[in-house]
Parts: sequence; C-alpha cells; structure tokens
Amino acid sequence: MSAKELAEGQHTLIVLEGIELLLVNIDNQYYAVENACSHDGGDLSEGEISGREITCPRHGARFCLKTGEVLCAPAFEDIEAYPVRVVDGRIQVGI
Repeated sequence: MSAKELAEGQHTLIVLEGIELLLVNIDNQYYAVENACSHDGGDLSEGEISGREITCPRHGARFCLKTGEVLCAPAFEDIEAYPVRVVDGRIQVGI
C-alpha cells in the first residue's frame, strides 16, 4: 500500500498471510496491530483511537498501538503488534 493512501489520522484494515491487521497513521508514524481484542475477539477497527491507544468498542479494553500492550481491563493479554516501515513511499508490515 502506498503511504499516500493512508493519510495522517486515518486507519484501514489489511490482511497479510491470513492475519487481519489494523494499520494506523498517527502523526505520520505507522502502526500495525492484530484487529482482535484479546478479551473477546472484538473488532478493534471500530474502536476509538486516542493518541497511540485504541479502545475496544465492545467492553472498553485499551491497547497501545505501538507495542500491543494491554492498558486496561477487561483484557489482560496483549495483542500482537507488527513492525512497520515505509520504503520508497510504500508501507511495509513485517509478519
């Protein structure tokens, strides 16, 4: 995907190697996390993004978009975060 396709403040879903990922552009830094809450598998892409955190819309669990670390209950397990880089204007996510 071209970096120009994901403007600052936007997010999108991508599928790589069968894994659904949430790709986010915050202050022109790109983050990729699995798109499933570790509490109940809820779709994180529908959640609210604030700073570098995302809140699950189902039960309010929060996660760090940079590391995948769980920040508040009801989730207690981190989600997977993937390395992201931009090369020649293209976003690359490491799986």
